[in-house]
Amino acid sequence: MRMVTAIVSIATVAILAIVTPAPAQDKFPNRPIRIVVAFPAGGPIDVMARLIGHKLSQSLGQMVIENRPGGGGTLGLKSAVTAEPDGYTLLFGGLMTLSVHPTMMKSLDIDPVNGFAPVAAVFATPFVLVTPMHIAARSVPELVAYARANPGKINFGAPAGATPILVGELFKLRTGINIVTVPYRGAANVMTDMLSGQIDMSFEPTSITLSHVRDGKVRPLAVTGSTRSSELPEVPTMAESGVPDMVAASWTGLVAPPRTPPAIIAKLNGAVNDALKSPDLLQALQKLGSIPLGGSPQDFRKLLDDETPKWLAVVKSSGMKVD
Repeated sequence: MRMVTAIVSIATVAILAIVTPAPAQDKFPNRPIRIVVAFPAGGPIDVMARLIGHKLSQSLGQMVIENRPGGGGTLGLKSAVTAEPDGYTLLFGGLMTLSVHPTMMKSLDIDPVNGFAPVAAVFATPFVLVTPMHIAARSVPELVAYARANPGKINFGAPAGATPILVGELFKLRTGINIVTVPYRGAANVMTDMLSGQIDMSFEPTSITLSHVRDGKVRPLAVTGSTRSSELPEVPTMAESGVPDMVAASWTGLVAPPRTPPAIIAKLNGAVNDALKSPDLLQALQKLGSIPLGGSPQDFRKLLDDETPKWLAVVKSSGMKVD
């Protein structure tokens, strides 16, 4: 009798093992995923986040974009990487948010290597140097000549804590000019003040500048990519304009809180790579002057490792304050 009871017990355990629900991560996702954007709505980072979020919603379910601006991107970063590591909170960020701030801002208390889990690199976008129409310079050499003859007279606008700030500092270093940096809350605010004549130049992606260029409200002088933009083929590169070593692009990617299960990271990574093959997304990227990146989480980690020291050198040599 005892033997029969034991057999029944073993059989019961076996059956339970078969019908017991799989771990929660195997069912991931079963509710909306929140993508934190550390900048205001309407800026380039926000535009990119909504593009990839829309595509991911087709394979993973509802994606909610949550804008958490403030502190040059640090408030959104902190809120995302300290969230529950269950895959339901992600951060869509760029170079400043994911490389410079965690490394330079000790008050953030975020380990730049282990403080978040890379999911996938997503997009890369070069910039366009634009000026309002009241600026007489029609080329980079003319702008540089004017700046050298009038030190401190040109105001350069860029979103605080965003990559364009770094690109502007790199431009200063490469040309040796003295221009005044004016920080803004977001790229949309930069363009508003440029159109009203409050600032004299900016580096922004075509997603922000193209309509104003086509309307004749701002003048494009050069692009920061290694090749000309397909959207602005008549505009020379910085190298063609006499400024060597001025190749710069804003890259973006998705990260999760540390200790997010590898199986969840892998599922998110696969969804991103599948989304980046979508013809309609590629068409939208072309209009924005951007290219897809993708790859494995390890590829994204290598990008972080390669780009961080390059731009930290710019921060340190320029004396920028990021804390």
